[in-house]
Amino acid sequence: MRCPRVPLSSVALLTLFSLVAGAPFHSHVPQNKLLLVSFDGFRWNYDQDVDTPNLDFMAQNGVKARYMTPVFVTMTSPCHFTLVTGKYIENHGVVHNMFYNTTNKVKLPYHATLGIERWWDNGSLPIWITAQRQGLKTGSFFYPGGNVSYQGESVTVSRKEGIAHNYGNEKEWRRNIDTVMKWFTEDNLDLVTLYFGEPDSTGHKYGPESQERKDMVLQVDRTVGYLRESIDMYNLTDNLNLIITSDHGMTTVLKNASDLVEFHEFSNFTFKDIEFELLDYGPNGMLLPKEGKLETVYETLKNAHPKLHIYKKESFPKRFHYANNDRIVPLVMYSDLGYVIHGRINVQFNKGEHGFDNENMDMKTIFRAVGPDFKKGLEVEPFESVHVYELLCKLLNIIPEANDGNLKTTLPMLISGSSNLSTGKLPLGLLMAMTLLIKFF
Repeated sequence: MRCPRVPLSSVALLTLFSLVAGAPFHSHVPQNKLLLVSFDGFRWNYDQDVDTPNLDFMAQNGVKARYMTPVFVTMTSPCHFTLVTGKYIENHGVVHNMFYNTTNKVKLPYHATLGIERWWDNGSLPIWITAQRQGLKTGSFFYPGGNVSYQGESVTVSRKEGIAHNYGNEKEWRRNIDTVMKWFTEDNLDLVTLYFGEPDSTGHKYGPESQERKDMVLQVDRTVGYLRESIDMYNLTDNLNLIITSDHGMTTVLKNASDLVEFHEFSNFTFKDIEFELLDYGPNGMLLPKEGKLETVYETLKNAHPKLHIYKKESFPKRFHYANNDRIVPLVMYSDLGYVIHGRINVQFNKGEHGFDNENMDMKTIFRAVGPDFKKGLEVEPFESVHVYELLCKLLNIIPEANDGNLKTTLPMLISGSSNLSTGKLPLGLLMAMTLLIKFF
């Protein structure tokens, strides 16, 4: 039986629109769902001094990176926003865990900042919104940035933790996973980002080398096991890709060092010359000198302490991709591994900390992936977290926003020829126009 002939004009139109869209025309195929899980503060080698059979199972049946390099500044909110935008921090603008305003001197803590829409919605669209605009349904469970709207659009469904939330409640972790499984199966969500605040909290309180941290990693691994069991129980094994990663690592604070970085001890320095300060938040900080005092403050501080590195904004090391943003003030600094920055008085007492140079090995973190689109038993070389976003878009079969990542970095993780992994869907308006024109001809 002969196939009906397609008019030449229709073929030409298909070719034309394919070229315009930058993607070949293809029939719609069902997408595999995607779950991105972050365990905050999970250092790259936390699985080496603790038995982690479930994370090991993921590596054996999926993909493991030797480690992943987070963006600088290695803080929770900035690093998590990079994962869902594919942008360096200076380009997505969430430059700190704290909202701050240099004019009225307002500074808000981490939990309050999670709900400040203008802090997050400043020009970059996270993957939740991009996916929804291309016909998918998305969810965010405690994930930083997932509880505000972007350009007037919110995530399909979301949950936000309270200010007094207990990050370490294992029973609650399982309930949260149960909820996410229902989002996938009952609400038919395509993408969910799920956040856990451990082992970060334990690492801060007890230190990364403590038994308490090791016990928390065991809890994380049990939770990964429960997650895999739940995926199977809800019949999602064959159509759900699972990625487990984190925002940054953790290092031991040298609390008893004889050479602490203390601004109140620096000779010739006075806070009377400072209009606004953001100090006492780990190993990095910012200073806005009063008018006419920039050179004085800089010259006083640039050699004030051998463990402190302070720069004028325009001279901050380009490799950090951090200072070229209007939210960054004229003087930017960071300290060496293990040293936190104390301002007017010493108020930092954590035994573990992050926020250091992202090239320090203690700041590196994990990446595991398993599912129908991932190869099995593959260990890949280290890569930067800025490349994860393009991978997420590829798995969801959506066209990404402009970003700083490169799909070539993560593409070798994927099974070639998978039906889910096309070059991207055409925009809905373009598809409608094609349909009308083809019908007309």
